[in-house]
Amino acid sequence: MPGMILKEDIEKVRATADLYDIVSATVTLKPSGTGTYVGLCPFHDEKTPSFSVRPALGVWHCFGCGLGGDVFGYVEHQENVDFRDAVELLADRYHIELRYDQSNAKKEHTGSKRARLLEANEAAQEFFVSQLMTKDALAARKLLDGRNFSQADCQRFGCGYAPQGWDNLVRYLAGKGFTQQEMLDAGLARQGQHGVYDYFRGRVTWPIRDSTGRTLGFGARKLYEDDSISAKYINTPDTQLYRKNQVLYGIDMAKSAIVKKRQAVIVEGYTDVMAMHLAGIDTAIATCGTAFGAEHAKIVRRLIADDSLGAVQLVGPLKVEGQALSSRIVFTFDGDAAGQKAAIHAFGLDSAFSTQAFVAVADDNLDPCDLRIKRGNEAVRALIDHAEPLYDFVIKTAIGRFDTTYTTGQMGAVKAVAPLIAQIRDRSLLDLYSRKAVRQIGVDLDIMQREVRDARRKLQVRDEDAYAPKRRFAGNAGAAVEPRMEQGTNPYANPSARKALEHRDAAEQSYYRIDDAVFICEQQFMATLIQVPLAVDPTLFASLTLSSFMTPVFRTLFQAVAAAGGLPSADTPQGLWMHNLTKAGGPMLESVINELAVMPLPLPPSDTDAERASQQSQEGNVQLRKPTDDERRYASELIIRLLDTGIMRKIGADQRRMAQLPDGAEKIELLGQITKLETLRKDLQTRVFGNNVA
Repeated sequence: MPGMILKEDIEKVRATADLYDIVSATVTLKPSGTGTYVGLCPFHDEKTPSFSVRPALGVWHCFGCGLGGDVFGYVEHQENVDFRDAVELLADRYHIELRYDQSNAKKEHTGSKRARLLEANEAAQEFFVSQLMTKDALAARKLLDGRNFSQADCQRFGCGYAPQGWDNLVRYLAGKGFTQQEMLDAGLARQGQHGVYDYFRGRVTWPIRDSTGRTLGFGARKLYEDDSISAKYINTPDTQLYRKNQVLYGIDMAKSAIVKKRQAVIVEGYTDVMAMHLAGIDTAIATCGTAFGAEHAKIVRRLIADDSLGAVQLVGPLKVEGQALSSRIVFTFDGDAAGQKAAIHAFGLDSAFSTQAFVAVADDNLDPCDLRIKRGNEAVRALIDHAEPLYDFVIKTAIGRFDTTYTTGQMGAVKAVAPLIAQIRDRSLLDLYSRKAVRQIGVDLDIMQREVRDARRKLQVRDEDAYAPKRRFAGNAGAAVEPRMEQGTNPYANPSARKALEHRDAAEQSYYRIDDAVFICEQQFMATLIQVPLAVDPTLFASLTLSSFMTPVFRTLFQAVAAAGGLPSADTPQGLWMHNLTKAGGPMLESVINELAVMPLPLPPSDTDAERASQQSQEGNVQLRKPTDDERRYASELIIRLLDTGIMRKIGADQRRMAQLPDGAEKIELLGQITKLETLRKDLQTRVFGNNVA
């Protein structure tokens, strides 16, 4: 194994990595105060943004699930890797050459496993693309040409050809220096009785990428009848990189349009994605070998970014400035039984998502690719423009199967549609859709309501109200209110679920509530100390002692600052200050430090904060920024308040002691000490409040 990464190289990566760019690749971030951005947390399911990022400080924190950290911590959670791999992944991204302590190393470092698998997939993509114009790829070119895709279109979408044979790709990758184990781990090869062979053979290929454009795997279509795999389409098996329920074909091309338009179009195949984009629907994406599920919904919702207005949760189609269509997720299901089944499956997604879901079905059940071939690009655009809400589509389709001119047909429609309406989790919509259905069927409302209630009880549908105000915090503890974990869930298998449970326990208890002037002062001081340490006057800070703090967590944090070496020097890199403080605080204080680092301060905006993200990407090593006069004044005011409170406590203790003493020299001496303390206290107050102190 290679040795440890040199510490100075880790700090170089930390200083160079742009936290905003890395997080915004998967989360839509919106400005929220000076230097702070918020979005939907990628690590737990939420509808109201509670995920905060401070790029200038290199810190992120989620007030919902409690997770947080620096840029390495984000990559660890996002990519499901350890710290070493996170450093190596970021070093690869920013072209930083890492050095290793080779004293105990046995071989040269060749990059992290994940980085190697990504490189193997990129090499495979180059190979597949190079094969598309060969003589052997005639069948592949005919298939693509028959779908009205030009050579330029194929290049744009990365179409390729996996040649027939046994080990064409294996030999190519071996020539590039990849081991057979790396090919197997990337899902590009399989182990047979006679050696390793290509997984994709005799098929058209499409690269499946993440939102940043990294190739995670491939989809491939059958071309020849003698193919040993009978399935028409196959995908890369699940690997360290590729999880079929977490990838969406075309997300790399559609991401920016989805964010801008707050729209997404979900189609069922790779050629459908191509047809949509070529027709001008640049928000089209597709699942890869599986139905659209909850994990896919999370990805799309984070990009579309559910919004809120005060305490009112905005759910459903919203007007988007500059766009003719409202915010929406459009499914292009087939009108056949399979398509209707897929539409019903979408009922199972959460209410906030389903209320924005629409369905588009072409005449004659044509998929988008065939629709473009037969009727042109305009017909594809019209298909999306005339999509109807998911709930309406499913209910109307179910009713349409019955002849409601007859009583028996009416009752049949009621029995068919009631379980569908019952599956609408959002209770605020139940009555509306029940009334809409009975108008179409021609029966009394109470008949439908009775059937819906019975079906809802039998199906044990979880009751939700997507339009209800969402409480992010409970009481004064500042902890997020999260739903209880389902029975049988292992909290240690899901860090965010464990954090949610811990925070819920803290929020729901009634024996410890803090919301007073002492707590607020201590909290604001610690947030200022973490965010703008150079604003803290060293002389005043040296006067602080453990007795200056009453809140246990801040007493402990004050000790952690001392363990980290006290106030940092002006030439300390920003990332190193946060790292040293977090390291000194340990696991107990890590979440506290992260939360304080993203907490808004009641100060005017700093011009330097807005410029630090670009400074970081241009200069790499960002030093602690110089504080503004307002920040210096605020920090001094907080310290003096803390010192004043500490002196007050000492005076109180001396007064109690003096009251117990008999008259004499000791009592007189103690009175003198109290007088000095009162004078010191008045001097401190004058420094902040001027001569208006009584």
